[in-house]
Amino acid sequence: MKSNKKQLKVLFVSAEVDPFAKTGGLADVAGSLPKELSVLGHDVRIVMPRYGVISTNAKYVADIPVEIGHRTETCVIKESNIFDEDNREVPIYFIENHNYFNRKGIYCYFDDAQRFILLCKAALEMLPAIGFKPDIIHCNDWHTGPICLLLKEKYQMNDFYKDISTIYTVHNLEYQGNFSADVTRYLNLKEGYFVPEKAEFYGMFSFMKCGLVYSDIISTVSKKYAEEILTEEYGEKMEGVLNSRKEDLFGIVNGISYEEFNPGKDKCLFANFDKGNAELKKLNKQAIQDELNLHRSQAPLMGIVTRLTGQKGLELLLGCIDDLIIKENVQLIVLGLGDECYHNAFSELQKKYPLNVAAFFEFNAALAKKIYAACDMFLMPSRFEPCGLGQIISLRYGTIPVVRATGGLAETIIDYDENNSEGNGFSFDEFSVSEFDKTIQRAVNVYKNKPEIWQKLILRALNSDFSWKKPTKAYLELYESAVERKNKGVLTVNE
Repeated sequence: MKSNKKQLKVLFVSAEVDPFAKTGGLADVAGSLPKELSVLGHDVRIVMPRYGVISTNAKYVADIPVEIGHRTETCVIKESNIFDEDNREVPIYFIENHNYFNRKGIYCYFDDAQRFILLCKAALEMLPAIGFKPDIIHCNDWHTGPICLLLKEKYQMNDFYKDISTIYTVHNLEYQGNFSADVTRYLNLKEGYFVPEKAEFYGMFSFMKCGLVYSDIISTVSKKYAEEILTEEYGEKMEGVLNSRKEDLFGIVNGISYEEFNPGKDKCLFANFDKGNAELKKLNKQAIQDELNLHRSQAPLMGIVTRLTGQKGLELLLGCIDDLIIKENVQLIVLGLGDECYHNAFSELQKKYPLNVAAFFEFNAALAKKIYAACDMFLMPSRFEPCGLGQIISLRYGTIPVVRATGGLAETIIDYDENNSEGNGFSFDEFSVSEFDKTIQRAVNVYKNKPEIWQKLILRALNSDFSWKKPTKAYLELYESAVERKNKGVLTVNE
């Protein structure tokens, strides 16, 4: 690992940041990685929209005019902060605009293209106003892709911006931000970029493709996923673009905050525990069984905390759960929001087996932590999974993952067998009900018939380290590489 040559200045741009606005893992990363970079002495600032649901005592910094199509919008920049583990402030800038951001939700509005073009433009326009010139702008997911385009096609003609590098992180390639071609008028750029070699994507303007084509370096959230997205099966029609830039594509597994997810101190738990008193974990199982009106049982308790969508492979679970309940008396707790078909399926399952199944269709961070701590097994039979945080969080709480070996799941979970002293979970390759069922049965067999091995698995989980320490150093290497390229005048494929 290289040593850092200097303090880096990093602008981290994200549509959501924990604890201010969150729908998934992107917010966790955006709320954690900047703090870890700060601990290492780097000057990191975060920028995001201020949605109507965000309540904060942020202080006024500036207001700036932002051209968007034929109109000029006023964006008010306000500053708040989050704190790193050394209690240093990490500034976070909110972009306020009544027309586009003062709404209850984050996404799924008819004008999302305009909203996130405004975010991208305001993030660039605010830099002189706040007196911050970053070495790196770290863009995250489709919402921020146009920053890379705008910087290359327009802003780098200005001396203030010409030395700024970009890293674009794909958290999930499935969500691309593809909009009709007429949204390009909101970019206020000259002609020449809406072509297949640049931002055009099957007749659409693609936010994601802007990031993939125009960024200096591309990263995604596991090495395995970085390999998978080069293929037709996982590439979401972007595999051609990605293969053209595969020398600039890197995979770094996400970490989690060991401060936020800490079974020894977590106030959400019924009973705290750690590797020194792992036997106390079972108190959480008993307590949640009582709280959710599940019968007290020593049979395996399984948990799911996820978006209820087709990506997550839930049909595999629904295809075998009846037999598991009938034959093994397993219990299941489901927490998540998503497609109505899954809400209905798990609701029916709960009605059918009220003492074995509890389902909650909501976002509930406190209940999620109780589930992570109480369960014996955590299920993630994903069709694809760029990184996955659930399996990492479950290990932190001594709960053993049962996963499909794809993306970050394949990289973080080593399948247990009797000859494998390093196994930390149970995994399978083929996306089928039968393979998932066999894998759960293997896990249940070890749980029931080899309790001493199961306890070793729990301790192995509690002793594992999936904190941000290693990923942060890996990101710093990418930052330094991007800066060196810029300093040496190394051309990217777009220039």
